[in-house]
Amino acid sequence: MSGVFRSRPALRWLVPTAAAVVVIGGGAAAGTIAASADPTLPERSAAQLLVDVQSAKVDGLSGTVVQTADLGLPTLPGVTGGSGSGADLMKLVSGSNTARVWYAGEDKVRLALLGTLGETDVIRNGTDVWTWRSSDNSAVHAKIPADALTKKDKALPAGVPQTPQEAADAALAAVGPSTAVTTTGAAKVAGRDAYELVLTPKDAASLVGQVRLAIDGEKHIPLGVDVYAKGVDTPALRIAFQQVSFETPDPEQFVFTPPAGTKVTEPSAAELEKQHGSLDDKAAADAKAEAAGTKVVGEGWTSVLVATLPKEDGGSTAGKGQGADTAQLDAITNSLPKVSGTWGSGRLLQSALFSALLTDDGRVLVGAVAPEKLYEAAGK
Repeated sequence: MSGVFRSRPALRWLVPTAAAVVVIGGGAAAGTIAASADPTLPERSAAQLLVDVQSAKVDGLSGTVVQTADLGLPTLPGVTGGSGSGADLMKLVSGSNTARVWYAGEDKVRLALLGTLGETDVIRNGTDVWTWRSSDNSAVHAKIPADALTKKDKALPAGVPQTPQEAADAALAAVGPSTAVTTTGAAKVAGRDAYELVLTPKDAASLVGQVRLAIDGEKHIPLGVDVYAKGVDTPALRIAFQQVSFETPDPEQFVFTPPAGTKVTEPSAAELEKQHGSLDDKAAADAKAEAAGTKVVGEGWTSVLVATLPKEDGGSTAGKGQGADTAQLDAITNSLPKVSGTWGSGRLLQSALFSALLTDDGRVLVGAVAPEKLYEAAGK
């Protein structure tokens, strides 16, 4: 089901949706209820729409994507407003983020993230990949090795935010009996007619009520993703195009010249291979994550991510900014309620859409589940 996304991996690097990928990484079962579409759109069943998404192809696009979040978190010290890293963190959980995107094929992709502290651009133009940050006027320039171009996954560097297409991929990748899939008819996104698919988890333990995918009626790519918490009629998370054009962008959009005074770093080919060499090897990636103390307990909508927090180096000297961030994190952690059980003890962060457990033995567990599921996973 996810083959179309793997065959066009560059689409996955356009828009910020990492949070959505974590939240909606469940399964779905293709329904057969016909879409009650607007008269301007032909009727399509849920199963037909899933096939449409599989076969979607665009040669070029550009647009503005806005991500908004209202996760129902309690008041947290240091992230309720103001400026700096606290403001940016608050925007991820209760605010909005904006990105401009350009796509003209696998080897021409540009993403501009507009944040409180400045702009971050990621540009791929052929074998050249640039990452530029206006906040400190720094850039990283990498050359993609020639042999890497023959690999199945030709994505940009790991850690770059993703798209509505990638969010839909996460929701559709594990089509199975854990989810009911229906349609609600037509919707309007960025001024374009779109069908709407509704994915509803069947597992009562999931905090996700629904995931709604708006699929362009002509191009068949996802224009927006809304994630609803159970029992809530407004989306906790939305990632959607605010404006989109399917004209192929001018080649000049992908030509980057560092501004005067930019500090440019160029990693070696060996460093790039070490960082990205196993992207196509899922088993190797899973083994690496396991070795780093990261694993997933359960599956579908109720899966729990378990990670081991890095130990602090008592001999290191943190910079001013790092020290401020550490103090802020400590203040947040200490404000959370204490919990304990046969699994041990720790602190619990709970929202309408997800729960997070920070254990005293240095683990963090996160999932779109009630706390009881985290305690269960912590005991394994």
